[in-house]
Amino acid sequence: MSEYRPRRSVLYMPSSNERALEKAKTLPVDGLILDLEDAVGPDDKLTARENACAAAASGAYGHREVSIRVNALGTQWHDADLEAACAAGPDGIVVPKVGSAEEVRGLVAAMERFGVPDHTSLWAMVETPGAVLDARAIATASDRLTVLVLGTNDLVKELRARFVPGRGPLLTALSTVVLAARGAGVSVLDGVFNDVRDLDGLADECRQGRDLGFDGKTLVHPGQVKACNAAFSPSEAEVEDARGLLAAWEAGAGRGVVTYEGRMVENLHVEVAQRVLAVDDAVRARS
Repeated sequence: MSEYRPRRSVLYMPSSNERALEKAKTLPVDGLILDLEDAVGPDDKLTARENACAAAASGAYGHREVSIRVNALGTQWHDADLEAACAAGPDGIVVPKVGSAEEVRGLVAAMERFGVPDHTSLWAMVETPGAVLDARAIATASDRLTVLVLGTNDLVKELRARFVPGRGPLLTALSTVVLAARGAGVSVLDGVFNDVRDLDGLADECRQGRDLGFDGKTLVHPGQVKACNAAFSPSEAEVEDARGLLAAWEAGAGRGVVTYEGRMVENLHVEVAQRVLAVDDAVRARS
């Protein structure tokens, strides 16, 4: 399998807050989204843009994947945000409210006009019913798009649904976007958990997201990182089970049927076990 890049925890940081950007250098997150959009008021947009671009270009964030979230298409800040972000060359540029494959292609064309470096990818936020229904087309519109990010707060609003424990009203949408991402071979990040005081609720939602197939979760507070990393990392039991299964598979090479702990082992189980160990190796390398 290709080298695994952990995206268990990806934290939104308000780029108008220089202290927050400095603190982010020490946080055990896999990724950062330096925000120019929702977390920044109109009067602070220019300062936030300058701070985010300087931070992304600094190389001071170690292993952390650094992305910049620009303001949405059609806003007065979008074009200048995108041009500045391309010049800064972060790992990714996050665009909110992407609604179609045509928008993806237009964004990629604009990034290339602005001289974006090859290593900077596009992360598209899926935040509307239309985007959910077109998620596969969005995910396959360009090779530069590498991550889909759920905007669950906006999606709840657009669906006229309610925020409830277990996220029943969102499950169809969440699974649809995971299916689209897996079909396209791109990563997919779950939306945020709003109550920063409710760590038990956060842990439950992280486990749900992992069970649904998400690669990780976007976060709004540093206090949420630990629970998120734990949920999206293989447990010791999962790692030991994967090692045992692979050992049984290798020992049974050439036999018609291989079993492990009473379970029949096929190629698909081997691939799952190999992925568990690859994720564990990548996580341990960061620790």
